[in-house]
Amino acid sequence: MTATRTQERLISTSALVIGTGGAGLRASIELAERGVQVLAVGKRRKHDAHTTLAAGGINAALGMMDPEDSWEQHAADTLRESYFLADPHIVEIVAKNAARGIEDLERWGMPFAREADGRISQRFFGAHLYRRTCYAGDYTGLEIQRTLLRRAQELQVPINDSIYITRLLVSDGRVFGAYGFDIVDGTPVVIHADAVILAAGGHTRIWRNTSSRRDENTGDSFRLAALAGARIRDAELVQFHPSGILEPADAAGLLVSEAARGEGGILRNALGERFMEKYDPERMELSTRDRVALASYTEITEGRGTANGGVFLDVSHLPREQILEKLPRVYRNLIDLQMLDITQSPIEIAPTAHYSMGGVWVSAEEHATGVDGLYAIGEAASGLHGANRLGGNSLIELLVYGRLTGGDAADYITGLSAIRRDPHAVAAARAEMQGLLTGTGEESPRLLQRQLRNVMTEHAGVVRSEAGLTEGLAKLDALAERVDNLTAHPDIAGFDDLAHAFDLYGSMLAARATLESARERRETRGAHNRSDFPEQCDELRGNMVWTPDGGVVFEPANAAPESFRALAEQGIDDSPVGKLAE
Repeated sequence: MTATRTQERLISTSALVIGTGGAGLRASIELAERGVQVLAVGKRRKHDAHTTLAAGGINAALGMMDPEDSWEQHAADTLRESYFLADPHIVEIVAKNAARGIEDLERWGMPFAREADGRISQRFFGAHLYRRTCYAGDYTGLEIQRTLLRRAQELQVPINDSIYITRLLVSDGRVFGAYGFDIVDGTPVVIHADAVILAAGGHTRIWRNTSSRRDENTGDSFRLAALAGARIRDAELVQFHPSGILEPADAAGLLVSEAARGEGGILRNALGERFMEKYDPERMELSTRDRVALASYTEITEGRGTANGGVFLDVSHLPREQILEKLPRVYRNLIDLQMLDITQSPIEIAPTAHYSMGGVWVSAEEHATGVDGLYAIGEAASGLHGANRLGGNSLIELLVYGRLTGGDAADYITGLSAIRRDPHAVAAARAEMQGLLTGTGEESPRLLQRQLRNVMTEHAGVVRSEAGLTEGLAKLDALAERVDNLTAHPDIAGFDDLAHAFDLYGSMLAARATLESARERRETRGAHNRSDFPEQCDELRGNMVWTPDGGVVFEPANAAPESFRALAEQGIDDSPVGKLAE
């Protein structure tokens, strides 16, 4: 059942969007509205993109509840919580354009929660000065995905959600398409495109406990961009969500929404102690993600965790009606997965790799990558979140840069006078895929994926050290030798094994970028905790930028503009009264 060159299919389009989650859909919609031919492709079903898992909400300084809110304050809150590693220009663009993002969703039928007078409801998330998070129960991401899919369908945007892209095609520093295969029947696909928008997510699946499903966020974006000549920024800055479930094994890492803590949930260790009193006595469970995750990790590693290596999150003291109204997804998930009634019993949780705050280096205005015609958006890109992401910012980022980048790609395409296609680039991509299908190697991609996740969990988890990261790199080198002996074995069910092999390739590159960048960041800042460098270092206020051949280069952070610099530096009232968790 081997795919051969004679089966190769050629597709041509003006714009190719890789990824069918919220970012990819919004960019596709913009291109279609501007009359530019676009094709969106993805490796998992569009109705079940990773965007659908986002629960809490989407940020914009609308002033519905707090009229004194402003884009400047939103920008200040974002920059401050990034530990000043975010690109201030990107922060400004997102904050200024956030209201337009909400307006677009509203116009396309997004069912936002509303007040009795019809205003869009907005609630607090941690580290926001004002109530600026719009939401739809705890299904906000799912409703956004549905809304964008409806709009894309109205515009007749072609979406193929069974194509796996293995390589970007580049000639003389300019992208001219991509190579891949159909996951169902293995047909190789050459896609000619004048511009490519990369919206294929992050790299959190390379840890053992993760909120990502097994075939998403495997580092595809890192590898596609890096091999095309782009750079990776902030690979080491990964947000560990404080509350991922531990059982069953195939769902380990699935999130319990932080709204559970926001509604009054209490964290206890195996001894029954409410441990956040030790780590943040003012905010307790409503502290920021990085601090709650570190607190839970510390309790577990110091021997006060559960037998499964977790802690307990308890909402059972809350009124049953409140749980069913405010936490319907959490309630249903725990019933389905564990037959656990959270109105009666606590939930066993542990920190879980949740969000890639780093990604492909992009310019602020249009999210160009430095490779002509190639853009990156959403979790695939970097620059907004720095060392700690504000909850609710990822969803608005999709809307803002999906629109702006789609528009710039449209202008780029219409301005092209010629494009050169290099048959050697196609041949190299073809040979790589055929080598996996016809090879005689004895290694299995799924087994090696598990070993890679073990390496990253042990050596680059919530807390890192020079010795641990160096040991992790040595283990990665040994694993790379085994990856060279990899073969894919399609079967009657399809070409999933070939997809797993390329997932592994992406994960290996993303792991190396992460380990090398984490070793160079010899400080503790935000989500990056170094046991051997526990203090923040002013000299490292900047970004680690990585390439496969050049390794890590440090780039100092830019200063914030006067419009919100003072607001960012003055801090905010951290009182948790009436606020949801981040």
